[in-house]
Amino acid sequence: MLMPPPDKAVLARKARIVERLLAVLPSDAVIHDEAETRAYECDALTAYRCPPLAAVLPRSTAEVSAVLRICHEERVPVVPRGSGTSLAGGALPTADCVILGVARMNRVLETDYANRFIRVETGRTNLSVTGAVEVDGFFYAPDPSSQLACAIAGNIAMNSGGAHCLKYGVTTNNLLGVTMVLMDGTVVEIGGAHLDAPGLDLLGVICGSEGQLGVVTEATLRILPKPEGARPVLMGFGSNEVAGACVSDIIRAGILPVAIEFMDRPCIRATEAFARAGYPDCEALLIVEVEGSPAEIDDQLARILEIARRHDPVELRESRSEEESRRIWLGRKSAFGAMGQINDYMCLDGTIPVTELPRVLRRIGELAAEAGLEVANVFHAGDGNMHPLILFDANRPGDLERCERLGAEILKLCVEVGGCLTGEHGVGVEKRDLMGVQFAPADLEAQMRVKDVFDPRWLLNPAKVFPLDASGDRRAG
Repeated sequence: MLMPPPDKAVLARKARIVERLLAVLPSDAVIHDEAETRAYECDALTAYRCPPLAAVLPRSTAEVSAVLRICHEERVPVVPRGSGTSLAGGALPTADCVILGVARMNRVLETDYANRFIRVETGRTNLSVTGAVEVDGFFYAPDPSSQLACAIAGNIAMNSGGAHCLKYGVTTNNLLGVTMVLMDGTVVEIGGAHLDAPGLDLLGVICGSEGQLGVVTEATLRILPKPEGARPVLMGFGSNEVAGACVSDIIRAGILPVAIEFMDRPCIRATEAFARAGYPDCEALLIVEVEGSPAEIDDQLARILEIARRHDPVELRESRSEEESRRIWLGRKSAFGAMGQINDYMCLDGTIPVTELPRVLRRIGELAAEAGLEVANVFHAGDGNMHPLILFDANRPGDLERCERLGAEILKLCVEVGGCLTGEHGVGVEKRDLMGVQFAPADLEAQMRVKDVFDPRWLLNPAKVFPLDASGDRRAG
């Protein structure tokens, strides 16, 4: 994975740039000591590291605007950062950039239950949005696995989803408006506390734009009343392909669970050793959750269980209490931490049509065997959002490269069957050089022209998303 060489002229002006930043921010909000900037040298894609020129931690939209205005004048690249949980290298710095972190901007600005929205600063964590409204019977639907730590800013940048987004949609379906600061410091308001804004759907352009267009400092989010009840069922199967076929049959039957989650044997065993959730030792399991009134739940689960029995399950376990529901979900919520205890891994993020699950799971197994690596699968099966975890040894020479080659083949497979390169992690640097697999040169040109409008100097996250050879002239000015 290549990054463009740092701009030597910017590096030479570091003292002046830091001095200008200190003129508009408190001293504790500007981090420029080389040892301290190492805290920002990577995000959750830890295979690549590079300390930035400096990092700034503003506390308001006005301070973000002042920082961007200075960086624009000094022609300094800026990499926006939420909580640093990006698995695609979306917040990976370069040596000549300023990291702009919004973590200190975490206030709730407005709550309106009558109109079902909450307005927050985007450094607020995903889970704490629900925490701010749950006592009044509401919740925020998107729930990434990292929801305890990930920031709303990053959720908007990557259009994050989560286990329960099969029914409620991903971030773009729950985002009503933003306050965004452009690279030259201009503050713009897009959308708002209503169903649809007049004019062009710029909100749809911004959500998922990976920090390429501006820094989102405030967000108006849709909140929903808590459902009357919810209940999961756990299903064990003898093969990945059979579990995938069961998912496809549930969706084909017109049933809309709130979540369908998939785990295979390597992941099941790791989570059992880690969380002891009581999962069966089988090849694959599904967690299917439905919600509604007691009668609705009983009806949906009866239909789902009928479908599951046609696939000869090795175990069916329907929750009968809150404690049983908690234990069914315990392993799934612990999966990524559990895998991290036993192996280095790279977590991919491709999306496929649900009907292709059996074929894709079989082919991933074949590709892994050919590469001599193991793949553990844990993902949002209901909407086809795959998260293969490729296990490797970071200390063994050549293993990372082998892992990356296998990852590229898996993502190409996703596109081949009618899916796409990413569902919620974004492109970042991880999938940047695969964009040509999904998009023709004319498609990439159209996307880059959008960035030209918002960021003509290409200073915002400039080495991400677009292949370096395609964006080279623009980044060079």
